[in-house]
Amino acid sequence: MFIATLIAADRLEAADISSALDKLSDAGCVPRGVETLDEDKASDLFFDSDPDAARAALEGAFDRVDVVVQPAEGREKALIVADMDSTMITVECIDELADYAGIKAQIAEVTEAAMRGELDFAEALDARVALLNGLGADAIDRCLAARVRLMPGARTLVQTMKARGATSILVSGGFTRFAEPVGAEIGFDRVIANELLIEGDALTGAVAKPIVDSSTKEVTLLGAMAELGLDASATMAVGDGANDLAMIRKAGLGVAYHAKPIVAAAAGARIDHGDLTALLYAQGIARSEWVEG
Repeated sequence: MFIATLIAADRLEAADISSALDKLSDAGCVPRGVETLDEDKASDLFFDSDPDAARAALEGAFDRVDVVVQPAEGREKALIVADMDSTMITVECIDELADYAGIKAQIAEVTEAAMRGELDFAEALDARVALLNGLGADAIDRCLAARVRLMPGARTLVQTMKARGATSILVSGGFTRFAEPVGAEIGFDRVIANELLIEGDALTGAVAKPIVDSSTKEVTLLGAMAELGLDASATMAVGDGANDLAMIRKAGLGVAYHAKPIVAAAAGARIDHGDLTALLYAQGIARSEWVEG
């Protein structure tokens, strides 16, 4: 048995559900019933056979409605591994920090290319950080206070999963000076990120090695699975950029969140419209059961 969860950014209409059932039938899937998670917001459609056909038939078929297709068994996850920049927070920290050095446009262009998978992540990070050489370290705290905002639903997602026994890990190609306070505010159990090197109250233009990159994220997911004794089916990974692809592919539910095309095309699920609470609906957790952040 499989489930297609319809999650509306605005309002889920009865006509959307009816149309989705028709599309499942037309795709050769066999609808087996509907359960409402939240009235006018999210519903589960149960069906037999061919989840790939179901996903192809339903994704993008409804205005501002995300669709997550997965096996019915084991949909609630015991581990979440998440990216930070543009996933758990609304900005790319290195781009915002670069604004304090007057070079945001120059660095943001490289960041975007790296997230699209067009550049080697580690090389691109080294090149961008080198341009920040000499920037006063106080800019980090000013940037954190003025620019860094949690993604809507981030704290509710993590706090609800933790309340239900799940482990949460934030693993970022960004920097510890941002990731540690962000992780603490959201409630992550563990935070892994790159360390900006500082001497004499200024950035040196370098990061500590080895760099936290795509392979680090994959190893973190697999290591946590082994440590906790979990099968891949009990895990979720969420991110938006090319350096998240490895962990997204290995997780039981790999989610592309408002992601670059290369990630959206490869992920098992994509959230294009809703906020991070969509991942609670995807696990069958109704709003009445959320721990509000």
